[in-house]
Amino acid sequence: MPESYSFSGFHREHLPILPQEFRLVPRQVREDKVYKDDPRVVRQLEVLRELFDRCESIIVATDTGREGELIFRYVYNYLGCTKPFVRLWISSLTDKAIREGLRNLREGSLYDNLYLSAKARSEADWLVSINSSQALSLATGQGVFSLGRVQTPTLAMICSRYRENKQFVPRKYFQIKVSAAKDGIAFSALSRNRFDDLESATATSSPSLRLSFSSFGFSPR
Repeated sequence: MPESYSFSGFHREHLPILPQEFRLVPRQVREDKVYKDDPRVVRQLEVLRELFDRCESIIVATDTGREGELIFRYVYNYLGCTKPFVRLWISSLTDKAIREGLRNLREGSLYDNLYLSAKARSEADWLVSINSSQALSLATGQGVFSLGRVQTPTLAMICSRYRENKQFVPRKYFQIKVSAAKDGIAFSALSRNRFDDLESATATSSPSLRLSFSSFGFSPR
């Protein structure tokens, strides 16, 4: 949270909040208006620390993708681990795929750019959400608002669809339906266009439409 970078409260003079270096902390939960490390996460990190200390090398088997790579690197870096690691890169969880992947483990350094792209995305999300949330809250003066790169557009789509549904007014329309058959196989197609009246739909249903179906070997009817 911004408090970790000495930015307490919402103040215009603090914006934009641009940390010189991002810090990793365990997932936090809010208790009595104060954010604290989640005890369950701390315990799990200690389990991983013990395992890292006991091993000679690590096989990374997180999801084969940007976010999976980021999860491992964040834990690895947070715990200050320096043990060598290799990557299990598979797209299937069958026994055959897993065994094949274990026989062909890849150097972890091959995925440095994947990690860096995920890290850039994560930090950009932080910058967008923290600064835009505080800026909007200060500008409105009506409480605390939360904005985010993903949550805000998603919420906008939901609200837009909700308004469309509430403002919907039923009306009659016409579409062109074409039915055809060839060697006992029936086929039908419905036009994408919708017409306000029967006359417009009938005018659009011209011989050219029937000819186009004839060229595919269908018998219009």
